[in-house]
Amino acid sequence: MQFASPHLLWLLLLLAPLVAHYVWQTLRGGAAIRISSIEGVAHAPKSMRYYLRHVPFVLRTTALALLVVALARPQDVERLSHTNTEGIDIMLSIDVSGSMLARDFKPDRITAAKEVAGQFVADRYGDRIGLVVFAGEAFTQSPLTTDQSTLQTLLARIRSGLIEDGTAIGNGLATAINRLRESDAKSKVIILLTDGVNNRGEIAPLTAAEIARAQGIRVYTIGVGTRGTAPYPTVNMFGELTFTPQKVEIDEKVLRQIASQTGGEYFRATDKTKLKEIYDEINQLEKSKVEVSERVAYHELFLVWLLWALALLAAEFLIRTLVLKRIP
Repeated sequence: MQFASPHLLWLLLLLAPLVAHYVWQTLRGGAAIRISSIEGVAHAPKSMRYYLRHVPFVLRTTALALLVVALARPQDVERLSHTNTEGIDIMLSIDVSGSMLARDFKPDRITAAKEVAGQFVADRYGDRIGLVVFAGEAFTQSPLTTDQSTLQTLLARIRSGLIEDGTAIGNGLATAINRLRESDAKSKVIILLTDGVNNRGEIAPLTAAEIARAQGIRVYTIGVGTRGTAPYPTVNMFGELTFTPQKVEIDEKVLRQIASQTGGEYFRATDKTKLKEIYDEINQLEKSKVEVSERVAYHELFLVWLLWALALLAAEFLIRTLVLKRIP
């Protein structure tokens, strides 16, 4: 509720002097009759009129307050909004091969990738997002959905070792394309993240890129890994997991070609901070179109307050003239 003339509410302050005057007059007392002793009436029972003697003033004061509120024109505001969202269908294709456990990211590449992807998903309210993981082969972790809670849960469950090791970039891209094939969204995007060179799979990465271009799908590719060497996981002769420095090899040429052919971009993430900046940039490049129209309707409520004020004034008149009769 709001008021069309809220400045008139200052008139309520005028009631304070009225209340103060009434209290002062009550404490001072009215007309008196001089008698020799009050012993005979000191313990006399009090009638209903005694308890009701202040009611007329309370009703009159409350009625005046309601009249002031009615003058300020209280209104009920009804806002009717219509949102038209032209969302984007996005598939995240994430490498989960053993090399994603390398420790050049903190705590490792795959954990950093999951955390940053989770933040990206949270920022894409209203878009349908799906998830594909790949190593030696690829499979869909989540189809396109707007259920962010479920998607975040499935994203958190990603780990290396779920599927046969290797790096099948072409399969990872093709599986994501297949999920977008029947999408009717005007904008379709794949974000492909990998840290290696294609060495497995039945589909060549550039062949998959040609299919994506034919389907009108933009592919943003991200190469994950520091430059030079990084501590990669290895198993020693005792079956224990250790980390040894190895050269970081990312097929940046192929990743650039995939992005170029499909109208996307290639990015290189050398640490978690850079990876987050890349996702933020993609987030800005792929903005969803949202149109919001709003209509505001005002419903006047002053009549209700006015009727209550009149009812209280009528009650005050009846109590004062019929119940609390005064001797002229």
